[in-house]
Amino acid sequence: MSDIPYQPIPCSQHEQLEFAALRRIPLRLTYDTDSGPETRLVRVLDVFTRDGAEWLRFSDETGAEAVIRLDRIVRFQERPL
Repeated sequence: MSDIPYQPIPCSQHEQLEFAALRRIPLRLTYDTDSGPETRLVRVLDVFTRDGAEWLRFSDETGAEAVIRLDRIVRFQERPL
C-alpha cells in the first residue's frame, strides 16, 4: 500500500485528529492495512507531515505504538473514557 500516491484527507477530519491528539481524546480507529481493514481503540499521539504525506502516530490499548498514513483511515469516532 505504501506505493500508492498520498491522497490528502478533508481539512475537517485532519483538524479532528489534531484536536484528539491535543486533548488526548480516545478514538475507535478503522484503517486499511495490506491484509484488510483493522479497528483499534487508540490515543492519538501526533499528526505530522513527512515525505509528502500526512501521518498519524497512535498508541493502542496495549500501549503499542504505530504510525499510519492519514489516507489509510477508513473512519474514526470518539469513544468514552
